[in-house]
Amino acid sequence: MRQLMILVFCALVGSMQAQDKHFTQFYASPLTLNPALAGSTGGKYRAGVVYRSQWKGVLESPFRTFAGSVDLRFRVFKNNPNKDYVGVGISFYSDRVASIDFSNTQMALTAAYHKSLDPRDRQYLSMGVQVGFSQRNVNIAKLTFQDMFNGVDGYTGATAEELPENNFGYTDLNLGLNYSGAIGRRSHFYAGAAMHHALAPNISFYRRGDNVVVHRLFRKYSGQLSADLSLGGDMALLPRFLIAVQGPHMEINTGANVRFKLGKFSPYYLHLGSWVRPVRDETNSVFLDAAVLLLGLQIDNFVFGLSYDASISDLTTYRRGQNAFELSLVFIGDYVNDEVMCPKF
Repeated sequence: MRQLMILVFCALVGSMQAQDKHFTQFYASPLTLNPALAGSTGGKYRAGVVYRSQWKGVLESPFRTFAGSVDLRFRVFKNNPNKDYVGVGISFYSDRVASIDFSNTQMALTAAYHKSLDPRDRQYLSMGVQVGFSQRNVNIAKLTFQDMFNGVDGYTGATAEELPENNFGYTDLNLGLNYSGAIGRRSHFYAGAAMHHALAPNISFYRRGDNVVVHRLFRKYSGQLSADLSLGGDMALLPRFLIAVQGPHMEINTGANVRFKLGKFSPYYLHLGSWVRPVRDETNSVFLDAAVLLLGLQIDNFVFGLSYDASISDLTTYRRGQNAFELSLVFIGDYVNDEVMCPKF
């Protein structure tokens, strides 16, 4: 009855296995978005955290995702008239489904090279690689099977299921490219592409025995487009577009933020944004999954972000309550300038 265990487990956490973690505030977690963004910061180093809570209206214990990262950049070939940089970073993330105590955690190291493409250093091509080690764990004691039913009031008996070990680890490899270019004096454009899970690792809990189940994690291909467009004064428009395809799943995030200063001599900037997320699921159905609202506050080198995903599919019964919120904090340390241009939020 091994297949029964697989079906039960996949029904409960299918969305966690079939596709990656994702963040609405994807540029607040640059190392999980694209390895080429390591070191793409206006300071000498950057630290950030993002927390996401999802489906609180559906589950007693909602899906929770946390990511944190630190990255630095260094000038290379100082005698070279062009200003090239190397970026390095370390990141951590954790996905957790508390109802069955399922978790997926990863620690990763990232390196990127930022190559200046013109004498005025107004264009950069960045290439990045990320190597991570992931571990998956499930509390099998929280799973129940048909043969455990006592015939009266609960699943209190023993099971004859051949249960696997409850945790395993695997190595992961991610690759990325990113282009950044200046538009006029105060505007910038960004375009990136990334491939995650290049090794297509086996993520089945059944890893030994005669009938080993191989369930490979689909490679994920993503593309990102964004800009930081000056509107004059202390206002800017930040449009963005992200598409990610992983196996049968596809996700698009598209919209824009507006950034403006709160007073002529104030150190505070307010970010207001909205965008939508159409998706394609494993049944090949395409639908508008969520509308997003974002509120951000920038104080000197700190940027706080709060976003809420309002599920459009709440209008249907089987997806009711699948909303989410995110909280992010990014700090850029030892601010220098915008030589290496970096997208935000």
